[in-house]
Amino acid sequence: MKVSAVVLAAGLSRRMGANKLLLKIGGKTVLEHILDRLVDYDTVVVTGHSPNEIMSVVGRYDVKTVHNPDYEKGMTTSFQTGLRAIDSDAAFMVLSDTFGFSGTLLRRMEDELRGHPEALLVSPVYKGRRGHPVLVRRLLFSEFLELGWGETMKDVVDRHGKEHRYIEGDVWTVTDLDTPEDYERVKRLWESP
Repeated sequence: MKVSAVVLAAGLSRRMGANKLLLKIGGKTVLEHILDRLVDYDTVVVTGHSPNEIMSVVGRYDVKTVHNPDYEKGMTTSFQTGLRAIDSDAAFMVLSDTFGFSGTLLRRMEDELRGHPEALLVSPVYKGRRGHPVLVRRLLFSEFLELGWGETMKDVVDRHGKEHRYIEGDVWTVTDLDTPEDYERVKRLWESP
């Protein structure tokens, strides 16, 4: 099974007031943390708002970039743009504030998908909360690509509850990085044992 990764790096980071992918945590940018964990996968980074800001980081990795001209319409359009750029049996959808996941988690998610042919989605959960990244089987790509105005990726996920598998994750799979307060909290979490 060929598995790719789609990194959604197109957002405006409005609530943060700065591009959250370029924030430093533990001496690295959020984007570096993400791309370091995806080195074993064909990875597509979807750009949008201020793409040149992140190209200095992306250029150091063996990844493909695609630009989403419709990024202001939301992350659904970015995932669609990324899906069109890959040819694989499944893809991780990686959000821009999902950076603390481990390679071990990704391999466990792959194993879960491989071991359950009926599964279309695999998500990590932590303390009852569904987290990210999400692994999506190719059979669902068309449903994501056909989403129209007013529809979201959650609509597709909710339609396939019976085909959704879950594995235990950790706090990083449910950690949000949206505001300056989140950033301070996440830095403290990163430095804690």
